[in-house]
Amino acid sequence: MIPHREIAPGVGVSALGFGGYHLGMLDDEREAIRLLHAAIDAGITFLDNAWEYNEHRSEERMGKALADGGHRDRVFLMTKVCTHGRESAVAMQQLEESLRRLRTARLDLWQIHECVYDDDPHRHYSTGGVVEAIDRAKRDGKVRFVGFTGHKGPAIHIDMIERGYAFDTAQMPLNVLDPNYRSFEKHVLPLARERGIHVIGMKAFAEGRMLQAGGVDADDALRYAMSLPGVLTTVTGIDSQAVLDHHVRTADGFTVRRRGAAAAARPPPRTRDRRPPRALQVVDEERRRRGPSTARLPADERTGDCSRAFSAPRRRSRKNARGRP
Repeated sequence: MIPHREIAPGVGVSALGFGGYHLGMLDDEREAIRLLHAAIDAGITFLDNAWEYNEHRSEERMGKALADGGHRDRVFLMTKVCTHGRESAVAMQQLEESLRRLRTARLDLWQIHECVYDDDPHRHYSTGGVVEAIDRAKRDGKVRFVGFTGHKGPAIHIDMIERGYAFDTAQMPLNVLDPNYRSFEKHVLPLARERGIHVIGMKAFAEGRMLQAGGVDADDALRYAMSLPGVLTTVTGIDSQAVLDHHVRTADGFTVRRRGAAAAARPPPRTRDRRPPRALQVVDEERRRRGPSTARLPADERTGDCSRAFSAPRRRSRKNARGRP
């Protein structure tokens, strides 16, 4: 049996989550729906999605699957709002569209998607920004819990948390390679636990790259991500019955290992520094003035690409807009 962890008293979710991005990529919609049903029957209750995944196909397919046979009542349903800096009215419109596609009257969790630019926290917290929208939706009863996601750098997550809104969740990459560079595990996970924010892990396999490179066992990689203190669930991409069977088998009866044993799964440190060139990296003066956002990071990680600052809503390519978990 896949273990459950509580996001609130009496509200538990499976320690293994089903990523909705891949649901919209399968060629056969009937197979996508069958696969999600199989995951629910296997004990996966946490479902991940986003308003913009695969031009809305991911939400549409998930909604069809949940409307069939009372599956909605068996899961904890999450999707993400994708304003990318636009105002709260856009967020509320997206919420209604997500509810319609997912065929539900209320979300269990609604998260701000992809906080990846240095000025995202400022824009999200601005008057009329998306933080106002998620707070309103929670007060109105359209969502039970609210949070945010991102996978660019820990400083942005820290900024989102330290600006003070009482998020229920924060989603971030957590895997066996993460501790080696700009680590969410080292710098964000402890802060989230301190603030009572439940952490949702993703990128347990670095989108498969670490497995392709060799040296990391798939079982160990998933167990490591699931074993980190404070992690509510680990969302994984499931695009076939074979992948589903593997993940369920690994998570079945899972118990957290001793930290020393989990750390032993990490590959040995590299002897060569392969960090990207720093020519385009500049110090974020605004963040330095604010202080707390970078105070928790080592000096060599207090950098950001300020060239991405903008004065109008960003236009993203279709590829980037999909943003898989």
